[in-house]
Amino acid sequence: MGRWAEVADRVWVRRHDALDLSLGLVAGERACLVVDTGADEAQGAGFAAAVRELTGLPWSVVLTHAHFDHAFGTAAFGDCPVWAHPGCRADLVEHGEAQRSQWARYYRERGMEDAAARIEAARLVLPDRTVEDAAEIDLGGRVVRLAHPGPGHTGHDLIAHVPDSGVVFAGDLVEQGAPPSFDDSFPGRWPAAVDRILATGARTVVPGHGEPVDAAFVARQRDELAEVAALCLAVTKGEIPAEEALARSPYPAEFTSDALGRAAALA
Repeated sequence: MGRWAEVADRVWVRRHDALDLSLGLVAGERACLVVDTGADEAQGAGFAAAVRELTGLPWSVVLTHAHFDHAFGTAAFGDCPVWAHPGCRADLVEHGEAQRSQWARYYRERGMEDAAARIEAARLVLPDRTVEDAAEIDLGGRVVRLAHPGPGHTGHDLIAHVPDSGVVFAGDLVEQGAPPSFDDSFPGRWPAAVDRILATGARTVVPGHGEPVDAAFVARQRDELAEVAALCLAVTKGEIPAEEALARSPYPAEFTSDALGRAAALA
């Protein structure tokens, strides 16, 4: 189930209990933009139906990154433009089926057969509008600016900035309600990516999971990410043991351990 929250004029967030997921919608005078599509085609179809309760405008989609919970529902939106970083498209090509298998197995092992079946049935849609650095989408009387802020949560994150409303959809570069996930991350560069979000001057930032937050929250999380980045660097340089980094981290050990693993792999 989902529920709408209007965070600015004709800018909405659709909140879901499953995975604490936040999906977005921005409407102009001639068109609307859907931000992420959910974890499977059924969730995507529910989201598409909810969008049609608010507007009948033609839509396009932007994917903030390639993780299944943000990108596997795209087929429900039919034949429409799908924007993403080129790395998002490449990741879906290279790792989409592995994600499908991993998460179907995850849900099945927890007795969630329906969720596993929905992921297995989802048709993957590859983005056909790629954004290397920045692009603008004119919705009619309103522009949405897409930008790649650099590697962070993944190597191909995109943010969607709605300047006239002071809103940024940040994907999983920002998390509320749980620590950031470092599985595919670039720990040393993530703080700089968040700096680019802050540089937009947005008053409201919509995370990929959790409730919308303000700039002060994002600045605090940026500082936490910088702490983790510094700890990762110290471990890779041999200045401190991993155990000390885990103890000093602002995040639980399992999250920091993932960050240390990524830092070592990228060193």
